[in-house]
Amino acid sequence: MQCAWGQKALTGYLGDNMAAWHAYDSSKLVASSNAKLPLLVDQGDADNFLEEQLKPHLLEQASTAAYYPLTLRMQKGYDHSYFFIASFIEDHIAFHAKHLT
Repeated sequence: MQCAWGQKALTGYLGDNMAAWHAYDSSKLVASSNAKLPLLVDQGDADNFLEEQLKPHLLEQASTAAYYPLTLRMQKGYDHSYFFIASFIEDHIAFHAKHLT
């Protein structure tokens, strides 16, 4: 909700009512969640969109405030390419298998 891409997409899908957007914003969801399923996020620190569009620090702040179990791993030298995804997908599959079974 707090970046130009998100605002454009949410407006396109849901209209101008920002309250309706909360159900699709990860920072809002962790802040209001009663379930505390562990969350794993990998983010490349060399991503050109990191500060202006992706803003993982907002998810980290919301998780900390809500005592939500977040592991945010900043991956040195990575952007958000297919190579980045391929490099860490195995960790995510194992993580979800562990926590969702």
